Amino acid sequence: MNNGAQFRQVSTVRLYQRIVEQIEEAIARGDLKPGERLPSERELVTQFGASRPTVREALRVLESSGLVRSRPGDPNGPEILPFSSAGLTKEMTRLVQFDNMSMAELISFRMILDGSASLLAARLRSEDELAAMERTLAVMSDAIEAGYEEFGKADVAFHEAVAVASRNSLIEVCNQVVRGAVLSLIADKVAHAPNSTALMRESLQHHQEVLEAIRAGDGLAAARISRRKLYEYYAGYVPENERGPLLALMDNEES
Repeated sequence: MNNGAQFRQVSTVRLYQRIVEQIEEAIARGDLKPGERLPSERELVTQFGASRPTVREALRVLESSGLVRSRPGDPNGPEILPFSSAGLTKEMTRLVQFDNMSMAELISFRMILDGSASLLAARLRSEDELAAMERTLAVMSDAIEAGYEEFGKADVAFHEAVAVASRNSLIEVCNQVVRGAVLSLIADKVAHAPNSTALMRESLQHHQEVLEAIRAGDGLAAARISRRKLYEYYAGYVPENERGPLLALMDNEES
């Protein structure tokens, strides 16, 4: 007898989850399109052969996921909503917060994302998008004397402008989540550092170098500068024996 495999007791899938799965599949197939309505709650109870509380729980899950919207007192069924990055942002934020990702993992992923966004932005950006990046740097410069909170807002706006110019909505979402997770871990340290003003000036200089490469249309340089500057800015917050992933990205400067 083979005693190597270990199994766990099986659990019954709750009925509301089956309802959620069917509706999600119908949306994925295009059988249900944004703006259309699900049947009324009473009709759903009949179609699924489930109790009213079970159907209500399924609709609650779908609504919390941003797939449908119900209005109190509306005699019609829940409305199918268009895709929104908000749901993906929420799920990714949960993953970052509850999966105990290390600072090294977060920063290395941010180096990958920022590098890719800068590369694409250098090659695809419009004049209006370039002007938006320039405006955020002007705000960053003015915000240095106001303190880290205002400076941080302008910093975020710059990275959002670059991500928009990358023409990739997944980069936008992932960048937003990972950047927020990193900043939530170190923002207080930066804000109260004795050399916080010097750090902000250094950060502004880094952003200006990335902008110059984007303006010149040099995607490889924009990506390389972006990765290097993020490493220089954040590596000090990572234990030296955990910096391997960050250094690997630095070693691959021509990619």
